Amino acid sequence: MGRMDGKVALVTGGAEGIGATVGRKMVEEGGSVMLCDIQIDKAQALADELGDRAQAFQLDVRDLDQWNAAVKATVDSFGKITTLCNIAGISEPGNVVDVDLDSWQRTIDINLVGPFYGCRAALPAMEATGEPCSIVNIGSMIAIRPAAFVAAYSASKAGLVGLTRSVALDCAERGVPVRANMVHPGAIRTPMYDRYKYSGMDTPENIETNFAATHPMNRIGEPDEVAKAVLFLASDDASFTTGVDFTVDGGGSIRS
Repeated sequence: MGRMDGKVALVTGGAEGIGATVGRKMVEEGGSVMLCDIQIDKAQALADELGDRAQAFQLDVRDLDQWNAAVKATVDSFGKITTLCNIAGISEPGNVVDVDLDSWQRTIDINLVGPFYGCRAALPAMEATGEPCSIVNIGSMIAIRPAAFVAAYSASKAGLVGLTRSVALDCAERGVPVRANMVHPGAIRTPMYDRYKYSGMDTPENIETNFAATHPMNRIGEPDEVAKAVLFLASDDASFTTGVDFTVDGGGSIRS
């Protein structure tokens, strides 16, 4: 028996990186998954690989109408939705003085407004199941320990902490069996990380060394390590866990 037996998940950012790894693990653990991403070709290729319990849907998380359509497609395809994983996100450099204003708005819209829209669209359908349900939002160790060079990312992920806790408290107070939690990764070996590593700002080796040094464990994390935490929080193994910050950051958020 898998930990996701009978569960149906909508996963954003499902085409690659952490989202793709989460989708794969959920299917392996007996669940069904709708892989949502703007990169629909990549998401569809993964869905085809995973088989009948996976489908793909093109979703720009900044668009509430697309969110409503994605939730409907999930319910139409699999009969219900029990799990929402808000994983899609971006990180672009810039401090408060220098950050490009379009970059600021884009980061807030994808990293914070997107999960808000996701919760708004998915919660009624999740509540309608009458089953234990779960929302897992991807934050960052930078939500806990902000960084000067990514002002928009720091703000968006810190804001997502407040949103997640608000949803957790609201569902608990209303007696709705929906839990909401966060996973806070450190630097993880994903396409997002590679954009920094191969940015040309320094050699890839030096950039990796510097990123690794921000974690007391002195290495870059792997998508599988984050996905395991997401899977735990999404499963009934975490049935009495809501509103938590689950760090998968090699100690980065508590470093001295």
